[in-house]
Amino acid sequence: MSQPQLQFSFPAPRDGSVDVLVISGEHSGDEHAARMVRGALAKRPDLKVCTVGGRHTESVGAQLLFDLTQYSVVGFFEVLKHYGELKSLFDEILRWIREYKPKAVCFVDYPGMNLRIAQRLAEEGLSARAGGEIRLLYYISPQVWAWKEKRKFKMAKILDSLAVIFPFEVDVFEGTQLETRFVGHPFLSTDYDLPVSYDPSGPILLLPGSRKAAIGRIAPLLFASFQECLKHRSKLEAVCIYASDELKGQLEAILAKFPKIANQIQLVPNTSNVGARAVLTSSGTMSLNCALANIPGAVAYKTHPITYVMGRMLVKIKYIGIANLLLDKPLYPEFIQGAANRKTLAKEVLDCIENVDRIKQTRNWAAELRELLDKPSSGGVSDWLLDYVK
Repeated sequence: MSQPQLQFSFPAPRDGSVDVLVISGEHSGDEHAARMVRGALAKRPDLKVCTVGGRHTESVGAQLLFDLTQYSVVGFFEVLKHYGELKSLFDEILRWIREYKPKAVCFVDYPGMNLRIAQRLAEEGLSARAGGEIRLLYYISPQVWAWKEKRKFKMAKILDSLAVIFPFEVDVFEGTQLETRFVGHPFLSTDYDLPVSYDPSGPILLLPGSRKAAIGRIAPLLFASFQECLKHRSKLEAVCIYASDELKGQLEAILAKFPKIANQIQLVPNTSNVGARAVLTSSGTMSLNCALANIPGAVAYKTHPITYVMGRMLVKIKYIGIANLLLDKPLYPEFIQGAANRKTLAKEVLDCIENVDRIKQTRNWAAELRELLDKPSSGGVSDWLLDYVK
């Protein structure tokens, strides 16, 4: 017997009307949205903000209509599993917008759902670009510069403005007639604390990623590389960060296969602040945090061979690490597929510890990166939002 489909019903705006509806579907997007809303409310305390997002945005003064972060599913099969609920949720978001007509809808990241909502609002003639009154804004662009580049032209037809967090993205959208503004990276916000720091006497930081499949491939490599390091510096310690209890259990099972070094690798939650002297990292967001914190290191990346071949065909970028991509030089040397082996990575770690010139170069390049990503003089994301909500 099939389960009854969930029905969603959002409350009315508590003030009777709404200026901005913010939609952010993942925990990181909710945090970035909260900074944007906090800054906007500091300048416009009368601004009426509702959100389909999470508790972070609610905590700064927005009315939370629904906690969408609980549906931040990843992957084809996960989407299929929750399809009925997501479809019902999608329909309720559209119903609420039709009924209460916010002056603007600000989408934050989460392109799988957000771009579909924007497309439907345009098709129904509710958006400003389609002749309606609702301005459609987008903060943190999908990575059209890496794959599915044609999406930028579809975005230009339905959105009123795009706020980007990487300066080169302005050029990516040049020629699309979509107003695109660089507003600084949220990691450079005054209220953002980097979760890592450089400590020349600290442990080696191991970052295998935050998804089960990636951890299954990369964590054994990182543990083996650290074990290789111990042949040369036996007193080294390591810290491996995990994002959930489930992933902690996976890492514990992998670490059990390295009994000789298990007592020298500490597993810590991603809520901890870790000081490290060097890092071995996958290509995720944490690698950018490490770069901004002046931690020398290297990127290790492995995926299924077929996935890798297909990815190389679809993704046309010089580097996979975002810090390297931004600087157009290898702040973190990248070791991909077969090039990522324990001896090579161990050699990189030891160089990060012992090579004074490399430590100095990392610090200098990190300074360049911070300057590149800092908020422009024209204002940050809160100023951008207020420009479209008069």
